[in-house]
Amino acid sequence: MKKRILALLLAGVMVLGLAACGGDKPSETTGGDGDSTAAGIAKEDLKVGLILIGEAADAYNKNHIEGMQAACEKLGLDYETQVVVKPNIAEDSTCSDAINELLDAGCNAIFANSFGHEQYMVEAAADYPDVQFCHATGYQSATDSLDNTHNYFAKIFEARYLAGIAAGLKTETNKLGYVAAKPFAEVISGFTAFYLGAKSVNPDVTMLVNYTNEWSDATKEATNAQALIDQGCDVISQHSDTSAPATTAEANGVFAVGYNDDMVPVAPKSALVSARVNWGAYYEYALNCLIKGEKIDQDWCGSYAENACYLSDLNEAIVAEGTKEAIDKAAAGLADGSVQVFAGPLHGKDADGKELNLAEGEFYTENEKSSAPSFAFIVDGITVLS
Repeated sequence: MKKRILALLLAGVMVLGLAACGGDKPSETTGGDGDSTAAGIAKEDLKVGLILIGEAADAYNKNHIEGMQAACEKLGLDYETQVVVKPNIAEDSTCSDAINELLDAGCNAIFANSFGHEQYMVEAAADYPDVQFCHATGYQSATDSLDNTHNYFAKIFEARYLAGIAAGLKTETNKLGYVAAKPFAEVISGFTAFYLGAKSVNPDVTMLVNYTNEWSDATKEATNAQALIDQGCDVISQHSDTSAPATTAEANGVFAVGYNDDMVPVAPKSALVSARVNWGAYYEYALNCLIKGEKIDQDWCGSYAENACYLSDLNEAIVAEGTKEAIDKAAAGLADGSVQVFAGPLHGKDADGKELNLAEGEFYTENEKSSAPSFAFIVDGITVLS
């Protein structure tokens, strides 16, 4: 019988965000106490703001846009006229300015997609209780008293675990490389899951991690990927927003596992598979709540089994034999609970020196109480270079 180890760290959270929300007329919005009001917002009156951390063409932001477009199509909304997109919004007062512009434009709902946007979303929510503010990868809604703030994310660590299986079966040097953005729990949770997925099929595998300290910087991502390759890593993965790690892998004749987007078009000889969040699952849910006048969950996190995250198509021309079968088996285990990503025996330490020690049969439950990732331990077998 497996013993459940509850996640204790909520503070080390991160990454993306989008927001959804209320309307100009209080009678048309959703009550934060769980009661739905009247008839909700008529489809033709719904206007949505979407705040993006970087360029719309960057893989991460592109993924959010595609998710919003898919949600609009399913719900019968006109993306071109009912969604206002604000790209290149930094994690500073620029975000506050963007929020004010979206409010002036009459947005009923505002979505923001980066961890550092959260404080500005919460500040605005206090002044505009009839607007719903939805933020990806944040944590404050889980503890905040404001009814119109919401956090959302997906259990992307599950997709990363499955993608790691493709890497573990493909590597010949048994050294994986990972280009990571920032030393936050979301990033650490993700690269640990990737490593553990690889280790589940290749016990000899190790991994080097190189931080860029930026969410999106193609030059740094390429430089870090090259440094990892120079140290013998023959499969490069990433938690960063551009395709630079994949194209650098291609240029060096090694392999890549992507994030946010299918990397096969830019690295056809190197890209094995990519882990992706299906943001459309949340956007459809949140916008549908607004239309129906139903409460939006303050904390939402969908799983791989729920299609909130997924893998791009395997690059069948280059993945190792048996990759699909191994991934399918693990995915079935995630769905029925027989596979736990952060399972013992597992040892690691966080930045404060706190130790994690899981025995055989024990596991750490990620995303137990919040959509915000909490796993922040560097486990044995992973070496952080910078």
